[in-house]
Amino acid sequence: MRFSIMILAMCSVTCDASSDMQAIHGFLIDRTEISIAEFQRFASATGFISQAERAGGGEVYAWGWEQKPGWIWKTPFGVESDTGLPAVHLTYDEATAYCKWRGARLPSEAEWREAAYVEHRGAPDSGFVAGTEYPYPTGDSPIGANCLSECEYRPPVSYSDQLDRGIGPAPVGSTKRGVNGLYDMGANVWEWVDGGEGDQKVTAGGSWWYESFRMHRNDRATKPRNTAVVYIGFRCAKDMD
Repeated sequence: MRFSIMILAMCSVTCDASSDMQAIHGFLIDRTEISIAEFQRFASATGFISQAERAGGGEVYAWGWEQKPGWIWKTPFGVESDTGLPAVHLTYDEATAYCKWRGARLPSEAEWREAAYVEHRGAPDSGFVAGTEYPYPTGDSPIGANCLSECEYRPPVSYSDQLDRGIGPAPVGSTKRGVNGLYDMGANVWEWVDGGEGDQKVTAGGSWWYESFRMHRNDRATKPRNTAVVYIGFRCAKDMD
């Protein structure tokens, strides 16, 4: 079900995180997924209450979709968590509201894919070549991302005792830096982007819940825009001045 979100306070210029964004090709995109700490600033400034909070908790897929009491963006597993973890249990419209408050927006699907797979830096890190399109956001292979298997990475804290599959997210910016110097464009958490048809919105990049095939440039997935679950987060983009 769609709903509107009232922005109670506009972000001041100090909220503009352009210094933490990477220039791609006519636009800027966040280098990391939005963390709990970053989202907390928005919630504190606006009085924001999420759909998952109002419902009593977000969801996880186990034996079908299961609602989990207390699983919300600031406590993704129902307990106090590292505020460096990505903010999840947020719908497409809630992610859009955060980016708007920050003077930004969700990246379009085309922008997200350009940033994730095509190296635009003139002098990229070792292992990347300018102008090259890669199969994974981590480069030629998925190694270094936080996915279910095949990525050879494990986050510092495991939440496997609360999950039927996987061990949960890593703090933003803690995995291998990938194409365009970005983190977690592949795996960690799915990312809402501005794309899709009707109420089905694109989630890009895969997550810790899936194997590496969800990170591949040939993969595409959509979810209902009111989905609020433990493995979907987001990052923001903006036009270059």
